Amino acid sequence: MTIGVIYAVLFWAATLVLVLGVANKIRIYAKVPAPLKIPTTPAPVTQGGVVIRMMQEVFLFKSLFRSDKLLWALGFLFHYAMLLIVIRHFRYVQEPIWGFVQFMQPFGKYAGFLFIIGLLGLLARRLFIDRVRYISAPSDIAMLLLLIMIGISGLLMSFVSHTDIVMVKAFFRGLITFDWQPLPTDGLLLLHLGLVAILMLIFPISKLLHAPGIFFSPTRNQVDNPREKRHVAPWAEELEKQNKMFLDELD
Repeated sequence: MTIGVIYAVLFWAATLVLVLGVANKIRIYAKVPAPLKIPTTPAPVTQGGVVIRMMQEVFLFKSLFRSDKLLWALGFLFHYAMLLIVIRHFRYVQEPIWGFVQFMQPFGKYAGFLFIIGLLGLLARRLFIDRVRYISAPSDIAMLLLLIMIGISGLLMSFVSHTDIVMVKAFFRGLITFDWQPLPTDGLLLLHLGLVAILMLIFPISKLLHAPGIFFSPTRNQVDNPREKRHVAPWAEELEKQNKMFLDELD
């Protein structure tokens, strides 16, 4: 079995695990009941205000900025550098390449350095700040090291040891169309892709899967209107109806 076939099977499996795992986690989040009205105050009193608040959390990490400026700075740097890198990698699956993706190529290329700086800062925070080290599990360190290795191997391919990106693009486009193509056998490329596949496989069961959770957090997604409208969870509402029917039968 050639390297190309091995990596094709690996990436198909990793993609399947990633998509189904994230979908299942979202399903679990959606099923968790929220019986209490518990928005973190000061909270918006309209649904539109909740949307604005959620956007501030998702794109600006507002509550994190208020609680920990260092963590906010490192997290902001890491997440937005990663966004630029992901956008840059769209070129490997697009034909023709979108103009926006072409425009972002140089930004994504050098964002790799910011990506590593942010991750090293997050790692140092877990290793050298006592209160953070105390609550850090080995898996937390392992996730950061995995991301750092992915970033370093990517930078080495961009600036030190180049690979045949035409073949790489043909390989990934072949995965989409079920037309498997050969993959360059450069050790650095295989290492980079292997690490990415590992990340995809463990992502749904790791702490890295926190982004969807914010949309289901009652402290963030609830309107602060407990006086104006009674908050009843769907399951509690059904139970209330059953109790009422039972009392009516007794009468």
